[in-house]
Amino acid sequence: MAELRSRRSNLAVPGSNPRFLEKAKGLPADQVFLDLEDACAPLAKPGARKNIVAALNEGGWGEKIRTVRVNDWTTEWTFTDVLEVVGGAGANLDCIMLPKVQDAAQVKALDMLLSQVEKANGLEVGRIGIEAQIETAQGLINVNDIAFASDRIETIIFGPADFMASINMKSLVVGALHPDYPGDPFHYILMQILMAARARGVQAIDGPFLQVRDVPAFEEVAKRSAMLGFDGKWVLHPGQIDAANEIYAPSQEDYDHAELILDAYDWATSEAGGKKGSAMLGDEMIDEASRKMALVIAGKGRAAGLQRTSSFTPPEG
Repeated sequence: MAELRSRRSNLAVPGSNPRFLEKAKGLPADQVFLDLEDACAPLAKPGARKNIVAALNEGGWGEKIRTVRVNDWTTEWTFTDVLEVVGGAGANLDCIMLPKVQDAAQVKALDMLLSQVEKANGLEVGRIGIEAQIETAQGLINVNDIAFASDRIETIIFGPADFMASINMKSLVVGALHPDYPGDPFHYILMQILMAARARGVQAIDGPFLQVRDVPAFEEVAKRSAMLGFDGKWVLHPGQIDAANEIYAPSQEDYDHAELILDAYDWATSEAGGKKGSAMLGDEMIDEASRKMALVIAGKGRAAGLQRTSSFTPPEG
């Protein structure tokens, strides 16, 4: 897997709104996805493509991951979305997000189309990634094949609103628990997506929470998927960005501890440390399993830009 890029906050930006596109450049989201799908009315899509190409080529996005969500393959727009956006701004684009992915064939079709457009425009073939959005029962059933369908896959994303409609869920509240269900109705879905992403070695992203002004409720929902191991969440409003950035990054204490575990284990297994398979870090025993867990937390912390506030000192004697 390529070096982890932080995707704690994934900001949705309507491609049909030039003012929002410009504002998004200055917001502290890890990723922006410029939307040609649900955020754009059918009559607005041709103009939105041009807006997005212009915004990408103007620059000013900083270190953000720049993604464009095209329309799904059942529509008449997908081909032209890719042709115009990648042909017009492919050098300034990191990923294409494909919504409502039903099976691996749809990912492979996008992969082949991207390769054709890259070749035709003198772009590096294979550099632009694919983000696959799971929004239907069929997509979830096929999520493992979808995750392995292309070397371009970088994320697997949960799309809760369309998924709820797909399974006839009796709720209009997107992304939150329902008081009539004694548990989390999305837990199974999230775990399926997470397992597929981790088996493939890519990131798992949780979908949006639509009550955009209720930040405490957003935080409650986000903490559940973050605890499972998700790498980030969609944000639909600037007020959700800071919460996502904090929740999907390790705490400073956990990050420091993870780095100490890595240093202590590296020293313990070395010649100087006695070539031991396990060691003590304070009152905690650490071993190879500890190292693997610490690598996860340290990786998330480094990607989020955290800096160490402690250092490892080998024990004397």
